[in-house]
Amino acid sequence: MEFLKINGGRGEGGGQIIRSAITLSCITKKPIHLENIRKNRKVSGLRPQHLTAINILQKITNAKVIGAEIGSTELRFIPGDIRSVELIDDVGTAGSIPLIFQVLIPIMSISQKQFNITIKGGTDVLWSPTIDYTQHILREAYSRMGIKFSVDLIKRGYYPKGGGEVKLQVNPSKINSILFSKRKTKNAKLICTFSKLSRNSIENEVNQIVKELTNADYNVTAEIKPEEAKDSGASLLVYSIDDNSIIGIDGLYDGKKNKIVIDVENFIKSYSIDDNLADMLVVPASLCSDKTVFPVKEITKHLETNLFVTSKITGCKYGIGKTGNGFEVIIQGISNASI
Repeated sequence: MEFLKINGGRGEGGGQIIRSAITLSCITKKPIHLENIRKNRKVSGLRPQHLTAINILQKITNAKVIGAEIGSTELRFIPGDIRSVELIDDVGTAGSIPLIFQVLIPIMSISQKQFNITIKGGTDVLWSPTIDYTQHILREAYSRMGIKFSVDLIKRGYYPKGGGEVKLQVNPSKINSILFSKRKTKNAKLICTFSKLSRNSIENEVNQIVKELTNADYNVTAEIKPEEAKDSGASLLVYSIDDNSIIGIDGLYDGKKNKIVIDVENFIKSYSIDDNLADMLVVPASLCSDKTVFPVKEITKHLETNLFVTSKITGCKYGIGKTGNGFEVIIQGISNASI
């Protein structure tokens, strides 16, 4: 059997390469051979959330997998036929549920099958979008591309115990291209949830962030919600949405600093979409027949790597152009019979 080889140490060399590669392997039916997995990370190799995603894909595509073990730096993945499923899976740690959803949603939507999946693990953890980001930002962007999914948050899960639980339902979809341009709205929404922390301290944190946004001429609506979880923690999402743009920046409570760490300046300076969303648009954009265009203030290592891996598997074309405010990314999708 001929495998498409992918160097997992290329570019940013992290988990995004794994997620994009196995997602597109299932959709295009191309067997892949991943090498040097997460080579550029302090702890290299597959982590629990990667294994959970792989295990679920084995169940819904009858895939054959070699090397699916914690710490493995090499993986052979041979996809099978996608089928409708209803299942429950557990990461077993605080491994990120939102990152697993990034793998599952495009496959489920384009397969024209029905899926109901419940995953237990971490909902709001470091180096991952929060579940609120998934609900409010990713769902909005994917909806505009024709991908319809719903998320039912049953329980929050912070690091290190996890214990979160989320239900995912994905509807059959036809993926469309999308165009973004300059943000026009000056309205912003803020959602903050917390567990086992002082409400006063959380309110002080939120008030400071609201002040920063107000000083930048934003009209801010803030919501603070206590939600019980196994571990103490807090997460915060600030976002703005209009016809031209979708921008969300999230952050988590740092127990050592006793504060919520969030890059408010990044939200203020974002032009059309945020950096994380730019990464997440690449896979679906590669699967439609038209051009997807979005401006970004910078080309991150994550985005550059994801564009390369996606084009290698699907054959899509992409271009990056310099603009007065940053860069413009153009992705020409390649929809064909195998997809």
